[in-house]
Amino acid sequence: MRSLSSRTARRSVGALVVAAGALLASAVPASAHVSVQPGSAQQGGYTAVAFRVPNESDTASTVKLEINLPLDHPMASVRTQPLPGWTASLEKSKLDKPLDSHGQQITEAVSKITWTADAGTKIAPGQYQEFNVSLGALPTDTDKLTFKALQTYDNGDVVRWIEDSKDGQPEPAKPAPVLSLTKAAAAGDHHSTDTTTKQDAAPAAKSSDSTARTLGVVGIVVGVIGAALGVAGLRRRSAN
Repeated sequence: MRSLSSRTARRSVGALVVAAGALLASAVPASAHVSVQPGSAQQGGYTAVAFRVPNESDTASTVKLEINLPLDHPMASVRTQPLPGWTASLEKSKLDKPLDSHGQQITEAVSKITWTADAGTKIAPGQYQEFNVSLGALPTDTDKLTFKALQTYDNGDVVRWIEDSKDGQPEPAKPAPVLSLTKAAAAGDHHSTDTTTKQDAAPAAKSSDSTARTLGVVGIVVGVIGAALGVAGLRRRSAN
């Protein structure tokens, strides 16, 4: 009887551990990639975004990031936020069609931003970094902006995040970062607030929410395993 109870308890614990492991695995993203945070902004406005860059290599570190801005939807104002340990450079290209900005004709716009790590700086394995940029005015004739990105490692490898994501199809292996654009709120809409203020706070809020969910799942897993072990102990004592 004691042997049967022990085997039953062990099977119960094993089943609960497997189920808990599956729950934990489902809460963790399968992979990470270069992305724009937050993922959306308002058409026609100015906003601050962060290009989030995870280091996916186990043996090499990221030392350079190149972000290509879409010249089919140019923006007159592109500014980088200083980041200790990194040097940012902006490259401009001539526009086929001048851009009207506050009554002025803009004939060239920023087409690429490159961040290069200074000596001793890197994004090491298991780490990520955010590169902040102010953009505007955002176009009003498209619902998204695609920023093709190149991530360079200190071993010479270059990961090209340039593939287009298409609605209704699986995400590509190396998707380009995409900023979705929503229509501006109608005049007199009291629910609207300053776009830049809301979106500056969004990256931290999203990150905190993700961390909280992960910690919550870990707590559930620990609780399930503890409860299973407790049940097994009670059954052993009952068998004795």
